[in-house]
Amino acid sequence: MEDQILLSLAAIGFIGIACQWFAWHFRLPSIIFLLIAGILVGPVTGFINPDELFGDLLFPIVSLGVAVILFEGGLTLRLDEIRGQRRVLRNLLVVGVILTWGISAAGAHYLMHFSWEVAFLFGALMTVTGPTVIKPLLRTIRPRSEIANILHWEGIILDVVGAILTVLVYQYIVTQQIGETIPVTLFLMILTGLTLGAAGAWLLASLLRRHLLPHYLHHVFSLALVLMIFAISNSLIHESGLLAVTLMGMMLANMKGIDIEDILFFKESLSVLLISVLFVVLAARLEISPLLDMGWTSLAMLALIMLVARPVSVMLSTMRSRLDWRARVLLAWVAPRGIVAAAVSALFALRLEELGHEEAGLLVPLTFLVIIGTVLLQGITARPLARRLKVMEPEPNGILILGANPLARAIAATLNSLGVITRLADTGWENVRRARMEGLDSYFGRVVSERAERNLNLSGIGKLLAISPNSSMNALAMIRFKNEFGAENVYYLMNSEEDISEDVHGRHFQFTGRQLFTEETTYAELAGMLSEGAKIHTTKLSEKFDFYDYREKYRNSAVLLFAVDPKSKLHFFTARDELLPETDWSICGLIPGELLEQENGEATINPGEASPGTVM
Repeated sequence: MEDQILLSLAAIGFIGIACQWFAWHFRLPSIIFLLIAGILVGPVTGFINPDELFGDLLFPIVSLGVAVILFEGGLTLRLDEIRGQRRVLRNLLVVGVILTWGISAAGAHYLMHFSWEVAFLFGALMTVTGPTVIKPLLRTIRPRSEIANILHWEGIILDVVGAILTVLVYQYIVTQQIGETIPVTLFLMILTGLTLGAAGAWLLASLLRRHLLPHYLHHVFSLALVLMIFAISNSLIHESGLLAVTLMGMMLANMKGIDIEDILFFKESLSVLLISVLFVVLAARLEISPLLDMGWTSLAMLALIMLVARPVSVMLSTMRSRLDWRARVLLAWVAPRGIVAAAVSALFALRLEELGHEEAGLLVPLTFLVIIGTVLLQGITARPLARRLKVMEPEPNGILILGANPLARAIAATLNSLGVITRLADTGWENVRRARMEGLDSYFGRVVSERAERNLNLSGIGKLLAISPNSSMNALAMIRFKNEFGAENVYYLMNSEEDISEDVHGRHFQFTGRQLFTEETTYAELAGMLSEGAKIHTTKLSEKFDFYDYREKYRNSAVLLFAVDPKSKLHFFTARDELLPETDWSICGLIPGELLEQENGEATINPGEASPGTVM
């Protein structure tokens, strides 16, 4: 018996992470593989029975898992990043939520014959979309930036807002059932959640600000504190814990002077494990027979949500906006449901059944039907629809630059002047701050994190330049984006001569892209040249001043960086591929400061024969 329990527990974890790997490999939402795997090991084969395996611990385990996931979701919600978004987004988060909630609830009542209480709970669950399913879809669809931004932020915010709305509706049902004063109980629930969430955020922030926690305890202490806040809040007022931990995460994310990147990185990794395990467990306890018994009405409910609730919400939310009808059609179609809807439905269905709401047993299978239907149908059809509507971005020729150091900023500014989209990413706030002050698009955080999966906008981006001084981060980023951009579009710069010597003996990090510039060129060398006054110049070649003349003029003094052909296509100089620019090409090279002084500060390489140079 013990061996069977041990095997089942290990299998759940392994299957969940294997599904994440399949999702990464096939570039599809992980929820598809997790649902299929859970159904196969659960109702199909009977290999895993969560109710027998966990017994009375199932509900507390699911509760704690959802608490951590929602806390991590709150940590990603930075209010300063939301400001400035389109009015459409605000309408979707207010008008859209109310309409989706009302239409879904009415459908559940009249089609599924749910009581109004359970129908409104189901409607609240249907307001939740999530970045875990939206982000992979956006990478596949590649819609125009305004569409991508709306869907991206809608998913992030609704992950939190929808969960809070569902908790409030559930609490209303419970207080009504046990005969308590509903307004008072709801007020106490919100007050408890706000108070304990704020207390938890203040305590953790104070410890971090005053350096009272050793670094190795940041992760585990924050996890323990989140679980304790959740448990205390729930013990005071039932189901107020989810509200407390969500608000705690939001408050921490928006406090000044608090570095939560390490905590967020840990929570993201933990959330991946929890999402994987919870989905397998929840799908394994899914009963298929109730769905089959419901017959056409369950399919009608799915159609109502996809073909009525979402389109009506989008139509009213986008009135008087600048979005054309094509963008509105795509917005009306894309709204997949994710992990929060699945986990919270299972969480509350258990309690409502105990309170005598028999129809609550249909909440989980019906919610899973909507999840499966929206993910599969929209995942398969969204890209062809976007192509037919002509709202897809052109081929992604933009560049993601890992690093916002002076060298990266100089390269990005030059590329921008040539019409190439760039996006810098760095974990150092000072570098990111300087980049933004220089008008460069930049992202603060790790590009290999779950947070970046949700928040890093890759619309129009198709290449990676790994030119940070951190070799390990460069290597991880190249592995991360090799599958997405292709190995031929991933470039890296060696950091020092030691890296190169290690390369000869095969001991360095496994760089899988193309080495920039030459075999001997390093980040340290180029950064040193910049600090000594070197600048990046852009020179247009002509018949009288060709590439050979350019090389002869500067010999070994200039470092050739990249070139743009007459068709505006960008080419990088690399260590192994010889690039021979021709007439009318523009070459960008890093020129030593003393040579610039010899040319009397002129911005052209060869007066009368070269176009004005670009100097950073």
